[in-house]
Order: sequence, then C-alpha cells, then structure tokens
Amino acid sequence: MNMQALLKQAQKMQKDLAKVESELNEKEYEATMGGGVVKVAVKGMQVESIQIDETLLDKDGKEDLEEMLKAALNDAFNQAVEDKEKTMNAITGGVKMPGGF
Repeated sequence: MNMQALLKQAQKMQKDLAKVESELNEKEYEATMGGGVVKVAVKGMQVESIQIDETLLDKDGKEDLEEMLKAALNDAFNQAVEDKEKTMNAITGGVKMPGGF
C-alpha cells in the first residue's frame, strides 16, 4: 500500500470516528435504582433528567435518596463510556487514537 492510499485511509477513519463520537454524544442512557423509585437519564456526559418517586421525599430517606442518585448516575455514565469504548474499538481495531478518540 502506498503512502497516499494510507493517508487517505487514515483521513477517512478520522472522519468516521468524529461522526461516531458526535452520534454517541447524542445517545441517551438510562439507569434506575431502588426498584425504579429513582430514574436518571444522561446524554453524552450531561444529566438529561432525574425522576424521583414521591415516597422518597421525606427527611428520613435523604441518605437513601442520595445514594440511589449517585449509583444511578454512575451506572448511566458507565453505560455511556462503555458504549463509546466498544464502538470506537470496533472502528479502530483497538488501536488508541490521538486527540481523545
């Protein structure tokens, strides 16, 4: 393979990676905790929504609510990161790309 063809292939891969990264940043991931009394949604690395069942809105449940929110948010963000890594690895064949890809 000549250098020009290799350069074209690298440029195409970079363009494909940018497109996929943009699509992944628009994808929404959801997680629930406590049997569904806490539900969160994230898109990219931003929280999109938090839903809390009214039964948790008392002073005695404050610590439980905080823990469920933390766990649900971590779960949703982990889903997003794992999906991005899996998708990017499929494109690059597991080769780490510069520039945050």
